Amino acid sequence: MPRTRSTVALAILVAGVAALSGCSSTVAVEAAPGADDPRCAEVMVRLPDDLGDQPRRWTDAQSTAAWGDPTTVQLACGVPPLGPSELPCVTVDGVDWVVDDSRAPLYRITTYGREPAIQLIIDYDEVSSSGPVSAVSRLITKRFETTGQCVAASDVVP
Repeated sequence: MPRTRSTVALAILVAGVAALSGCSSTVAVEAAPGADDPRCAEVMVRLPDDLGDQPRRWTDAQSTAAWGDPTTVQLACGVPPLGPSELPCVTVDGVDWVVDDSRAPLYRITTYGREPAIQLIIDYDEVSSSGPVSAVSRLITKRFETTGQCVAASDVVP
């Protein structure tokens, strides 16, 4: 009889763990081509647990992160570096970021002149970009090589 009670207790424990794990869903994302770059790993282990009031969530791909439920901020490290662009560029904490708002309110914000490149997708209806961009900029300023910088169109020499 003791063996039966142990088996029943184990079955209840397994069912409870399975039920609890169903409460927090994993965010499905694709890893970037350069996700295995060791510099991405250096950043990933330093990412904050919260961005403002948005808690970090598990993702299912290397060098990715997500915050909010539903997801309001998504990060991918190792995306292909951007070439010259006419999209707006902003500098935050010493890091240049190219801003693509073509799918607003989802903004795609990608580092420029840093390798590997990092991309943030931010839902502007739910969160301001200043927090996530600043948090990531501080992490990569000294860890990622600078290969270029944004310039104004008037500074380009034909």
